[in-house]
Amino acid sequence: MKQKPVIPVFKSEAAEAEWWYKNRRRLDKDLVAAAKKGKLRRLDPATLKSRLARSRSRVVSIRLPDDDIQLARRQATEKGLPYQTYIKSVLHQALRQAR
Repeated sequence: MKQKPVIPVFKSEAAEAEWWYKNRRRLDKDLVAAAKKGKLRRLDPATLKSRLARSRSRVVSIRLPDDDIQLARRQATEKGLPYQTYIKSVLHQALRQAR
């Protein structure tokens, strides 16, 4: 029986995104194997809402110029990250530096 992957504690969201990206193939294989064995389960709505409520992140909508979004997409692609994760990381770093 395979052991669960050990998910490390990350110093930044960018580091976390990089880890998930680097380990995606193994994690995908594990997910498919679990599905074939019938070991996946759905969360009931109450459990899902409870977990979301405990989350420290909130969903925020923000309007950005198309040029900025395109630039963020290119930079995120260069780093191998999803562009929304990249924008969140850049914003986080800027806010910390502005303290």
